Amino acid sequence: MSAPSSSHIIFRNLELLTAMKIFLYLLLIIIIAFAAAPFLAPPVENMRQIQGLPWQIEPLADGSVKVFGLTVGRDRLGDAREQLGPDMELAVVAAGDEPGSLEMFYSNYRAGPFNGKLVLVGALEDSTIAQLRTHSGAPKYLDSGARKYHLQKDDLPLAYSAPIQTITFIPAARLDEEIARKRFGPAEQTIRVDAGTLHLLYPHLGLDLMLSEGHKDVLQYIAPRNFAQLREPLLNTGNIRNGDPVKQNR
Repeated sequence: MSAPSSSHIIFRNLELLTAMKIFLYLLLIIIIAFAAAPFLAPPVENMRQIQGLPWQIEPLADGSVKVFGLTVGRDRLGDAREQLGPDMELAVVAAGDEPGSLEMFYSNYRAGPFNGKLVLVGALEDSTIAQLRTHSGAPKYLDSGARKYHLQKDDLPLAYSAPIQTITFIPAARLDEEIARKRFGPAEQTIRVDAGTLHLLYPHLGLDLMLSEGHKDVLQYIAPRNFAQLREPLLNTGNIRNGDPVKQNR
């Protein structure tokens, strides 16, 4: 029996390479579908019974809002630690010449079936933030260039007493406008910052949902009475549109 020709071997190798590419492509589609499935799935009784989902937002009469079991604008960082657990990092984070903000960071937070990162910002005066920075000593530098100041033990009671100003959830699953409309309802206003970044604003819920192509999507919650703090910085940066973005794009 004669040995296979070199051209036959090359053809077989190309066939195997093509099959492998198709397999990897299908595997990637399956992984993405499973990641987004909780957002895509229609509401069912079991899902309704789960508490702490990203779209379970309760505006309160005093202008605060309850989400993830915490009341933004009323509860304190100490309440969040007691409810969410001690597996977090508490530090002052500052970028550039900014005074910085007090942040409680959960690197692996689970909201029902969703995994992601959770950041809670405490409301403190700039002078108090500066005091915490001075006590902490030399900062650590993040990849973004921001500086992180870990708190001294004596400053922890002050930090834990800070009211929750904002909560930011960065889900591992990707979103889009259709999923956002299904889960959160029509956005009251949308602001497109650039070709790949769209903010869906829900003032009555205190929610800014940022969809970003090529980057992580971000859900930021604030007390509705303070929603201008999220919206005003965006007003001069992009194209503003009122109403439901999904309907307008049809």
